[in-house]
Amino acid sequence: MLNLVGPLLGLVGIVVGFGIAFQVKTGLEAHTRAVERAARQAKLGLPVEPVPGAWQFIREQPNRFLTVDTFRATANQTVAVGIAAMGMTMIIISGGIDLSVGSVIALASVVTAWCLRRGWAPVPAAMAGIAVGAACGLVNATMITRLRVVPFIATLGMWGIARGLAKGIASEQKIDAPAGWLGDSVLVRNPEPSWLLVSPGVWTMIVLAVLVWALLRYTALGRYIFAIGSNEATARLCGIRVERVKLYLYAIAGLTTGLAGVMQFCRLTVGDPTTAVGAELDVIAAVVIGGGSLAGGEGSVFGSLIGALIMAFLRTGCTQVGVPTWIQEMVIGAVIVLAVALDHLRRRSTAT
Repeated sequence: MLNLVGPLLGLVGIVVGFGIAFQVKTGLEAHTRAVERAARQAKLGLPVEPVPGAWQFIREQPNRFLTVDTFRATANQTVAVGIAAMGMTMIIISGGIDLSVGSVIALASVVTAWCLRRGWAPVPAAMAGIAVGAACGLVNATMITRLRVVPFIATLGMWGIARGLAKGIASEQKIDAPAGWLGDSVLVRNPEPSWLLVSPGVWTMIVLAVLVWALLRYTALGRYIFAIGSNEATARLCGIRVERVKLYLYAIAGLTTGLAGVMQFCRLTVGDPTTAVGAELDVIAAVVIGGGSLAGGEGSVFGSLIGALIMAFLRTGCTQVGVPTWIQEMVIGAVIVLAVALDHLRRRSTAT
């Protein structure tokens, strides 16, 4: 993971620097226009408005970005991606991939809202959303292990199926759910009591990361996942039941994605079938930034968590400095390509 952090942070610095330059250029243009306007007003004998300084933006950035409230808000934005990244980490370690994450998050969010709107209690509604995620994971596993469909194609198909189901259940509209603790109090509000420091949603993500780390490090299933990712053929020769392991693996990953969908509902307070579009890229980027290898056999749960935080702070920083959304999307794609390229270079140098 350390081999990737330096270049990736360099890329982040370049992007944020570009954003600052973009904003300063905009500020200078605004400054010039303001000066010209003030000159015209002075000639006409009109009151002259104060001219804004082009560098005011830069002076204000520490006060706008480096605050406790900004950190909490960014951590809250990380929850859905961070939780989904726990399952994606296991899949990538095994040498697989899951492109259905964003659609399953949307489906779980819609199912949770649908259940609440029909009078379900919050806990059963949340469990329904998580169960839907697990069911999608099982379908993915069945296609991969029984039908012998490669993970890329199987999960790409689920990407379309889950998104279509979400839109069908919601009638292609947002589902408003009754107010309750499953909505704004879990993720959006400040932690209560204050000694929690961050919201319960963030603590849920941290606890889940510890559980997945323990599963990978101390259980036979975790060792099997690493073995399959390192060399599936050798794992079969060693007696590992690869199909069964993948079934468990994708089911667990589906559970985490379903939980991410519930957390997404908590953040939005509505079931939106169009939410989390492109979230799979954020999740994959978090894993590869954290040291996961798309070739399999390598990955770190806490590295993925750090990767999710880096992605969230990158988005927040870009937004603060005024970087357009289309540039942010380009950056995410560049981060994935750079991380994978660095991993291949590292593997090649190690092999030689």
